Amino acid sequence: MKLQQLRYVWEVTRHNLNVSATAQSLYTSQPGISKQIRLLEDELGVEIFARSGKHLTRVTPAGEAIVELAGQVLRLTDNIKQVAQEHSDERRGSLSIATTHTQARYALPPVIGEFTRKYPDVALHMQQGTPKQIAQMVSDGMADFAICTESLELFADLVLLPCYRWNRCVLVPRGHPLAEGELTLERLADQAIVTYVFGFTGRSQLDDAFRASGLTPNVVLTAADADVIKTYVRLGLGVGIVAHMAYDPMLDEDLVALEAGHLFESSVTKIGIRRGTFMRGYMYDFVKGFAGHLDRDLVDAALAAGPRHEAELFDDIELPMR
Repeated sequence: MKLQQLRYVWEVTRHNLNVSATAQSLYTSQPGISKQIRLLEDELGVEIFARSGKHLTRVTPAGEAIVELAGQVLRLTDNIKQVAQEHSDERRGSLSIATTHTQARYALPPVIGEFTRKYPDVALHMQQGTPKQIAQMVSDGMADFAICTESLELFADLVLLPCYRWNRCVLVPRGHPLAEGELTLERLADQAIVTYVFGFTGRSQLDDAFRASGLTPNVVLTAADADVIKTYVRLGLGVGIVAHMAYDPMLDEDLVALEAGHLFESSVTKIGIRRGTFMRGYMYDFVKGFAGHLDRDLVDAALAAGPRHEAELFDDIELPMR
């Protein structure tokens, strides 16, 4: 059994059983991948993939277990490389962050600016997606950190580090009637609303608040991007409900931000890290730069705790509000 064979099996499953696409991504030949997978199956005495002619059609039950173990082996070999690099040059390496537009646009820039000044030889990569896609990237080893609010808890192999609380504001054009008087859910329910797609940026808390009051919001447009929401508020399509951090008084001076913290439960943004990840020194620094209470000892304790106990570490910590 060769490490290369395990990588081929793992990568083929990641590419939806498309051997050609896998070969392109690994800069190798399609016949070479197929041959190595066959050799591994012959050695193990089981089929990892079912086939129709030359095409792979599905992962067999035995194959599912083998793929899972192959992923673990590959992650451990990556950790070995990280250990060696940490001791040979602790200020050089790479860091991959998977996050949403709101975090990338509004929360992360000052953190990343400071990080790149401190670690100019660390290659920083940022990938954006839905919260579920982000969590999957880290679970699959395609990113080091997932930073978002929703969906991380769906992945049992991720350690969740709570970073900060935030709430929403309602954006209206200047002179809008909603800017006068007390802002209530009843008044909001009478408006056309432009807000986040379900599953993004605490959308579930918004829906829960209306539901608890027996109200149905008139959501006329949803988007994953706060800047898109603001664009359609400016066009008069409706009032916007966005994360408060997404309002910039300078750039959005034509809009009025109405505080909505009294209407909705606050949300918590978290960092998700795959269990078993070897943390480089600069990775600890990035986490602490993003959330000052997450020092090395607390991160290590969370990574070492079992899934049912890690949350207990944060019971006595009051998260900052942004």
